Amino acid sequence: MKKFFGFLGMALLGGAITLGGYKMLFDEEVVVERTISQPMQTVTASYNPALNKANAVANTIDFTTAAENSIHAVVHVKNTAVRTQTNPLDLFFGNGNGQRKYEQVGTGSGVIISADGYIVTNNHVIDGATALEITLNNKRKYKAELIGTDAENDIALLKIDADMDLPYVPFANSDNIKVGEWVLAVGNPYNLTSTVTAGIVSAKGRDLEGNRNIESFIQTDAAVNPGNSGGALVNTRGELVGINTAISSKTGSFIGYSFAVPSNIAKKIIDDILEFGAVQEAILGINIDASDADIDGVKIKSTSDGGGAQKAGLQSGDIITKVNNVRISKFSELRGQLTAKRPGESVNITVDRDGESLIKEVKLSKKDSFISNVFKVVLKDLSKEEKKKYDISYGAKIIQNGNKSLDYYGVKEGFIITKINKKAVKNAADASRRLDFSSSKGAPVYIEVINLKGETERYAFR
Repeated sequence: MKKFFGFLGMALLGGAITLGGYKMLFDEEVVVERTISQPMQTVTASYNPALNKANAVANTIDFTTAAENSIHAVVHVKNTAVRTQTNPLDLFFGNGNGQRKYEQVGTGSGVIISADGYIVTNNHVIDGATALEITLNNKRKYKAELIGTDAENDIALLKIDADMDLPYVPFANSDNIKVGEWVLAVGNPYNLTSTVTAGIVSAKGRDLEGNRNIESFIQTDAAVNPGNSGGALVNTRGELVGINTAISSKTGSFIGYSFAVPSNIAKKIIDDILEFGAVQEAILGINIDASDADIDGVKIKSTSDGGGAQKAGLQSGDIITKVNNVRISKFSELRGQLTAKRPGESVNITVDRDGESLIKEVKLSKKDSFISNVFKVVLKDLSKEEKKKYDISYGAKIIQNGNKSLDYYGVKEGFIITKINKKAVKNAADASRRLDFSSSKGAPVYIEVINLKGETERYAFR
């Protein structure tokens, strides 16, 4: 009996020791596991991982509002041009004059910018058109009138008369758009109805290599294809930030990048066309020093006598770093800011002068001389005195001549071009554009000039 109670006592003691050990070891382990399972709540409560931020932003992006606000305001533009073709065989066999006329049709997109039917598109979409037709997203068709164009910035303004208020896209300030910001490209590629693609702003102030003009495009990776030209680039609120103009491609189709004229430039051009009938180009009155490509900004080589820059105290060697509050790192960005301004406006120019930052208020002047690169002449607007002297209200004066054919015929600096291809010349900008266009196409160029004696002369150049 004593042995029995001895074994029972030992069993109870062993059980107590086992239970006590379990409590000490296993209960403590559970507590440790619970602590490890929630480290973000105890150790990193004030830390916001970048990945979480990115996911939060992505989850808030909604393109439906932008699409709804813009898709019905983007239209299809049909350009019909009558061309003449010469067949030498008809001349040889005596079948008429060897010429026949045919219609050539081109298409693109446009953006309605007012309820009464004003539409902005690219100049190259409507260039040379004899008839323009607009198709709305609801399939209704209207004949369009060409109000004005700016070939240099590739913008054209059209007008349709509808029996209702039309949906339109409001302008945004394109200076405020940021690299990395989401945008939508809305257009009519391949003759389809309004199509929406999404991407981000890849770069700003982009100048296309190989282009004769210095531009300041918005670059985006939103898909843009043939037919999208003249369409809308909008932000996520459905506001217009650019007019889709070009793509970078060796195939003619989208391969990754597209380019848009900033809305600030497009709006200024449209306002000029409506108010003045032509674009009013503003200049600082400086010559640029492009010898050092590593400079962050635009270096001034010299200032024009009596120009706004000289009057404001800008000097040779100054490096322009800002226009108003917009950072300037290269010439295309400076040009973009000036293109969006009018002559007579004042801007704050920040310059770096020997390491010191200075701000000068410059009143912008009107550009009055233009270069015809193909025809090799520099043209200037006529003064009031010159118009009065020759009793004309239009024309462009030759102030520099590098054209050997003009030299051969005795056309000199000081001669005034009054007509090109039998149509009156509005001003120097109009003359330079028309000379370049006709010369680049290889077509004959007929000009009418007033010589230094006030006599009218006519010449043909091939």
